[in-house]
Amino acid sequence: MNTRSDTRSRAPGADPHGAGPDGPSPVRTPAQARHVVRHALAALGTQRHSQADDLLLVTSELVTNALRHGGGVTGFGLRVGPDRVTVSVADASSDSPLYELRDEPRPGGYGWPIVLRLCREVTVDAHAHGKTIHATVAFDR
Repeated sequence: MNTRSDTRSRAPGADPHGAGPDGPSPVRTPAQARHVVRHALAALGTQRHSQADDLLLVTSELVTNALRHGGGVTGFGLRVGPDRVTVSVADASSDSPLYELRDEPRPGGYGWPIVLRLCREVTVDAHAHGKTIHATVAFDR
């Protein structure tokens, strides 16, 4: 898995906020985001359940983190490639996610490590209105 953080103002070929011609994405909750992902996966046809589960978990964690730590979801996108699916979640905070090493267990703080573990690549792009996280999950079709 590759991870990096940079300060690109926009992802190649995509609005950093996930906005389309009709305005910002209507995705505001993890359930709405999972619904979009499930719909896209259904259109792709047969796939391995474990990969779909990984993508749905990554999606939930990114949207949840945007709500808890990023001032809310300001954009959402999904990009399908031949061997990967990338989910992009924008929020209003320019702060990069933190990976905390802990000496003892405590509630919370497990979402970002889960995302990093399940993804082939994760990038964090800062922009004028916050950041967009792009998380890529390997996907066999």
